[in-house]
Amino acid sequence: MSTPQYRILAIDDTPANLEVLSEILTHQGYSVATAISGERAIKRLENNLPDLILLDVQMPGMNGFDTCQQIKNNSRTASIPIIFITALSDSESIAKGLSLGAVDYIGKPFQEAELIARVKTHLQLWTINQTLEQQVAERTRALESAMSQLKASQLQIVQSEKMATLGNLVAGVAHEINNPVGFLNGSIHNAQDYMKDLLAYLDTYRQQQPPTKVVQASADRIDLDFLIMDLPKLLDSMRGATDRIKDISTSLRTFSRADTEHTVRANLHEGLDSALLILKYRLKANEHRSAINVIKEYGDIPDIYCFPGQLNQVFMNILANAIDMFDEMVQQSSLSENAPQEITITTVYQAEEKLLEICIADNGKGMSEAVKAKIFDHLFTTKDVGKGTGLGLAIAHQIVTKTHQGRLEVQSKLGQGSQFMITLPILE
Repeated sequence: MSTPQYRILAIDDTPANLEVLSEILTHQGYSVATAISGERAIKRLENNLPDLILLDVQMPGMNGFDTCQQIKNNSRTASIPIIFITALSDSESIAKGLSLGAVDYIGKPFQEAELIARVKTHLQLWTINQTLEQQVAERTRALESAMSQLKASQLQIVQSEKMATLGNLVAGVAHEINNPVGFLNGSIHNAQDYMKDLLAYLDTYRQQQPPTKVVQASADRIDLDFLIMDLPKLLDSMRGATDRIKDISTSLRTFSRADTEHTVRANLHEGLDSALLILKYRLKANEHRSAINVIKEYGDIPDIYCFPGQLNQVFMNILANAIDMFDEMVQQSSLSENAPQEITITTVYQAEEKLLEICIADNGKGMSEAVKAKIFDHLFTTKDVGKGTGLGLAIAHQIVTKTHQGRLEVQSKLGQGSQFMITLPILE
């Protein structure tokens, strides 16, 4: 027959009734299982779930109402449609059965045509309901996937714009610094050469022409011997200062480097140092707290293929959050005057696993389990309104896990500080 192979469970304490039901429904193409009591039916349902249940109301022990209630209270069996078969025709009994979750009633003695029609109808309704639930579940998953992709796209756009803006600003500053520093470097180099020549000439002149009293008095007044000794040191210090400015400019360019469509080889220590340089003014002591000490425990790590500009943004976000946390502790009067504020940066290369680990830890206030569970969520922030967007760590997590196929994890306990662990695979 063309009827789908639906499974039906018939429950009745009278074997003759079960035999008749089984014969009629099997002839219609249904697969029929039977149980002579509510207890046995519940036991059978543990391993075999039917598509529809025919249930007698008047049974000894567990009657039909109790059996129906137990089936509906179980999440595994609650959706199975139940049709009562009973000689009770009063409205109170019918209402009770329907209120317990039954979908229909068939009176005894039942008519074969009516039985077949009602079973067929409710199986069709059950099939439609299952199909609709499946479609709703699929569309819900599709919608959730689309929302997740939208959030990821939004984060990527925000991250790209943020990096582009910051990169342009920093690169512009570095470019403006380079020109005068280049001029000063060249000028100091020339000045050192001129000075050597002038001092050599002065020494020769003093040897060939002893100074008169007036000349000697002038030399004593300006402390000529001290000037001759100190001038080279002064120029050397100026040269050192311009070299330092040049190094700062190089670090700024390192941090603001624009990522291409492909990974490039980079030294992550340079990225960490450039982020620290930009945040240096925030690490210094202020009127509310002492300086934040940065401890660098750099290991021997290889250069890796990555998007260095994006990883620099990750380092910046994590370090800035640690500094923010110490500042918040000051405002909340929870920062001990005697305890030093420290941020420790550790890098390790796991050669066997080909993994690079960067750990950024602080000895601050730590975070609760509830905060830790949401720390990388989109738009989640513990900062006051206007002080945090909830995007920084979400973007950092996406950069590490999606863009670089790595891991970004946090370990933290209240009162014991926090530790952010970045694990990056060494990509060839």
